Formats: sequence, structure tokens, C-alpha cells
Amino acid sequence: MTVMEKLEILTDAAKYDVACTSSGVDRAGKQGSIGSSAACGICHSFSADGRCISLLKVLFSNACIYNCEYCINRCSNQVRRASFIPRELADLTMGFYRRNYIEGLFLSSAVIRNPDYTCEQLLETLRILREEYRFRGYIHAKAIPGADPLLLSRMGLLADRMSVNIELPSEGSLRRLAPEKSRHSIFAPMGLISGKIQEHSSEMVRYRHAQPFSPAGQSTQMIIGATPESDWQILRLTQGLYRKYRLKRVFFSAYVPVNTTALLPPAGTRPPLLREHRLYQADWLLRYYGFTAEELLDEAHPNFNPLIDPKANWALHHMEQFPVEVNRADYEVLLRVPGIGVKSARAILRARRVASLDFPDLKKLGVVLKRAQYFLTCRGKAMEGLYVSQDAVLRNLITQQGRDLLPKEPFQQLSLFESLA
Repeated sequence: MTVMEKLEILTDAAKYDVACTSSGVDRAGKQGSIGSSAACGICHSFSADGRCISLLKVLFSNACIYNCEYCINRCSNQVRRASFIPRELADLTMGFYRRNYIEGLFLSSAVIRNPDYTCEQLLETLRILREEYRFRGYIHAKAIPGADPLLLSRMGLLADRMSVNIELPSEGSLRRLAPEKSRHSIFAPMGLISGKIQEHSSEMVRYRHAQPFSPAGQSTQMIIGATPESDWQILRLTQGLYRKYRLKRVFFSAYVPVNTTALLPPAGTRPPLLREHRLYQADWLLRYYGFTAEELLDEAHPNFNPLIDPKANWALHHMEQFPVEVNRADYEVLLRVPGIGVKSARAILRARRVASLDFPDLKKLGVVLKRAQYFLTCRGKAMEGLYVSQDAVLRNLITQQGRDLLPKEPFQQLSLFESLA
């Protein structure tokens, strides 16, 4: 099998993994080396003819020994199998980089033979890139659950970001759909990576030539819609991961039915893309807006209203906290107003030092007034002619947000090669 045939198979096999991030690390070019990395983001994208690929997103192998029910690469599926050898993949990466096709590498793999052997192959690929070819571009590597901690520790010294996929939001779902995997095998490497990042960060403060460990942090991915967990369960798990393991991102992947089994949604079921979108919005509220999972959802209301965003949904259930006087409210309070983001809240604080603000001023500062108008007063007055009640606000917000959200075309994952789409 030629290298290009392997590339066709293994880029297509990698397309369901969404935990593919911007770099988050600064590393300038250096004489005698090739490449660099900028913290302000490598945005990857796929097109059918292979254009605009910023990260080469590929599996080392799809010849998996596991039989996870949700995975297209499970051992019982009749799909084309392929595996690179480390130097093949390293040469391919360098060739694409020199042609300016990519800015970095996103490398994962199915489990071949056993976790240790798989991790050794990934590690050798990274070693060739970093030490032999002196590649200084961005590399995101997937840690293999169950691999020896020493191998994962060596990988973290070569990769910019590492990730361990949780895949399913609960231990029960994991036992049912991926019996070869365990909660411990997933969280153990996650804890190791978190500890090593902190350890090496401390050493870099004390020692000039200390080596960074996964300087862009770590992330994970959860599949949404394959199992019955509620948004509340998913969001609480997400919050716990941020607090315990200091993750940079938790990614959500709407389940695409690729296998026929009684344990999963039937083939032809539309992926829950709108639910995925709401979870990403809620994740943003956890990370940047000071919300907790317990504020956004609870046992009585375990799922988000798909027709309005989570912040507006929260505000409608807490109308006793509104309206907010924009000229006096603290920054944390402003952040909880629908239609006001981090940038516009900071702009309000700066502008009101100079003059008292009114609704036209807020629009100039970037506030989305069509949402914020129901929850704000300026100089003690609501917007002229505005009628505020919970039902009326809900109807208006649904009209604004819900009408264009449902996809009109059949869903399809994009592939690097059109023939495999």
C-alpha cells in the first residue's frame, strides 16, 4: 500500500475526532530548525478537495484491537485498514509543511497490539520530527489510555498539547459500549499529564533551561447523543474536569450513527448538532462568565432549551435579578446579562467613567440590544415602549435565535479526500 493510499484511509478515519485546537503556545523560528508556532491559534478546516488544511489531522493506524460500539474503526467492522510507520508519517508531515499546506500535526491512533506499543509508535514519530528534523511547529498528540506512564511522560516533552478522550459521559455507558476501556484507564493519564504540567511549570520558574511539558495544556472530548446522559450530567462532569485536571478545553462531539447496533441510535438519526452547540455555549459560560453547572441546570431542569442560548435561559429563570442598571452594575453582574459579552462588559466599565450611558451608547459599545434590552435599565429607565414579561421575552428570544438553527441539509462529515466522503 502506498503512502498516499494510507493517507486517504487514515485522514478519513480521523475525521470524527473534534478535539483539534488552536496552538496556545508561542515558539519562534530558530536557525537550523524548521517551523514555528504562534499562540493566537491554528484554525484547522477540511474541504472535499483538500484545500485550507492548517493541521494535518490523521490517525497513525486504524487497525484497532478494541470493539467500541460507537467507533467506525472497531475491530468487528469491515473497513479498509492501514498503518503508517513512524518515518513515513514524519516525512509526510515535513513535506506538507514545506509546501505550506499545514501549520502543524494532530496525531492520534487506534490501539494496535496494545497501548504501550501504540504509544511507542506515536512517540517515535514525534522524536523524528523534533530531534532529527528539528521541527518547531505545533503538534497535538493523543495519549493512549493504558499506556505506561513513562511513555506518556516522554510524549509530553515532545508535544505542544496532549489530550485523553473520555468519549462517553458516564462509567455505565463506558462499560456498556466500550468494555475494553475503563474510567481509571482514562483518568489516570489525565491526572499524570496535569501533574507533569504543574511540575515542569514550577521548574521553569526556578531553572533557566528547564523543559516545558505539554506547554499548550491538555484537552478531552465527549460524544453527545449516543447515550442517555442529560446536559446537567455532562456539564457537571465538564466542570469537574476543569477544576481537577485544569484542562484547556472540553470538546463535545454530536454522535454520528456509523454502526448498526441496538445499543445506539439507529442509522439515519440526525446528529444532535443543536444540543452540541448549546453545550459549547454553556462551556463558555463556565470558563469565562463565572457560572457554575449548578446555576445553569439542575435535577428539575436537566436539559437546555434548544431554542435559546443557555445564558438567556438562565436569565429567564432568574428574572428577580433583573433589570440591571448598566451605569452602576459590577463587572460580574454585567457578564450575566444576555447580549453582553466579556469585551462589551469591559467597554461599559471604561466608558461609564467618562459619561453616563444610554441605550444608543450601549449599541456602539457592542452590546446586542435585541437580547440585552429586556434585562437592562439606563439611568433608571427601561427602553422606551418595551413590555417585559417572562412569556413575552421568551417568545421574542425564540423568534430571534430559534428560527435559523435547525440544519436544512443532510449532515455529512467533511473528508480530506472526496472519494471517501
